[in-house]
Amino acid sequence: MRAYLHSRRPVLNTPMPHGLSRKIRIAFILQVVMASLAIVIAFFVVGTLFKYSFVRSSLQEEARHYWELREAAPAYPPPSTYALRAYLVKPGESSQELPAHLRKLDPGFHELKRQGQMVWVERNPGGTLYMVFLREQANRLAWWFAVLPAMFALFAIYGATWLTYKSSKRLVSPLAWLARQVSRWDPRKPDIAALAPERLPTEMQGEARQLAGALHALGERVEAQLTRERNFTRDASHELRTPLTVIRVASDMALADESLEPRLARSLRRIQRAGRDMEAVVDAFLILAREPDVVPQSEWFDVCDVVHEEAVKARMLLGDKPVELQVTCDGAPRIYAPPRVLHVILGNLLRNACSYTDRGVVEVTVADGVVQVRDTGIGMSVEALERAFEPFYRARPEAPMGTGLGLSIVRRLCERFGWEIELESTLDSGTTARILFTTGDPRQAGIIGFPEDEPTRPRG
Repeated sequence: MRAYLHSRRPVLNTPMPHGLSRKIRIAFILQVVMASLAIVIAFFVVGTLFKYSFVRSSLQEEARHYWELREAAPAYPPPSTYALRAYLVKPGESSQELPAHLRKLDPGFHELKRQGQMVWVERNPGGTLYMVFLREQANRLAWWFAVLPAMFALFAIYGATWLTYKSSKRLVSPLAWLARQVSRWDPRKPDIAALAPERLPTEMQGEARQLAGALHALGERVEAQLTRERNFTRDASHELRTPLTVIRVASDMALADESLEPRLARSLRRIQRAGRDMEAVVDAFLILAREPDVVPQSEWFDVCDVVHEEAVKARMLLGDKPVELQVTCDGAPRIYAPPRVLHVILGNLLRNACSYTDRGVVEVTVADGVVQVRDTGIGMSVEALERAFEPFYRARPEAPMGTGLGLSIVRRLCERFGWEIELESTLDSGTTARILFTTGDPRQAGIIGFPEDEPTRPRG
């Protein structure tokens, strides 16, 4: 089963800022819109109910009351008021005296929109009664008893919402001010003086002032930590290199002695190689410790030269194992970067390949923009491959070699220079690692070089 893992520099998505004041404003606007919508719906519902329920029941009550009065006084005339007209057609009488639009109405409730009337028709032994209510009067009543109170309620909601919004805005303004100050901080040099207690606005009290004090204290600790890190990087850059330089110079002087025994010469050369490896590791760690915008010292160099140097060291790790280490260079690619960084990356990849390969081949291939290290070793399972770049993780914990930091350092260095590292593995069949140099926007970063960027030099 073949597993594949691709690691590259992570892309950081900066979220768009949404202030607390803006969110509160949006919340209150939505509240007003929802309240207005609810009131408008209430207008329609109340008006409809008033017209078709209140008016209908009123006409029915007026009709019932008229029949009661007529039983007591048969000559009692139909009512005629400002909003109500009534017509009575006695049994046997002609309906010609009725308005034309009322003559064909059946008993029940009717709305005559063209005439602007609501009519209740009721028939009993005393005749047919037509109760006519003018719709204009119904609309006027609906306005006074339904719409106008609802409008007052809406204005009251608007006023209460506005007062609540102003009060909320006043309460969150200290937090908004605090957020603006923190958002302006430079992570490398935060301006913590703006949050000093004596510089806080007078309206910032209570929890907001406590939060500002906590952020001010945190900023002071961050500033102190950054200062310590800068001092450590500066001091380590000098103090760690000094003893390594002494070892290298002393071993060079000892190797210059022509009477040196071969056994001691081999030991001194091993000391020299170990010293160079240690210098490369120190440089790599110092690069990782520096801030990302600090460009390390770089130069043009041949990738194949680095590959051949690391291959010589790797052959010593193989010892007597039946493993062949092959190097194939397709062309002579050159890049602009710190050479020791590539030494550390290739050294870790070759060390892993030689350590976990008991027979077969370890092959290093160099082409334009890519270096590939392939082995026929034990390989990795899918689970192991997913954790391959974790610090201190080892696919074979029982193996005595390695600390599990190699691939973690490789990935961090690749991310630091905008390169990519790919791992492809098949359990019990081998692993392939690739370093891709042409990714992202290397010209802007000033780390990765191209042939047209390199100064002209004589070719021999």
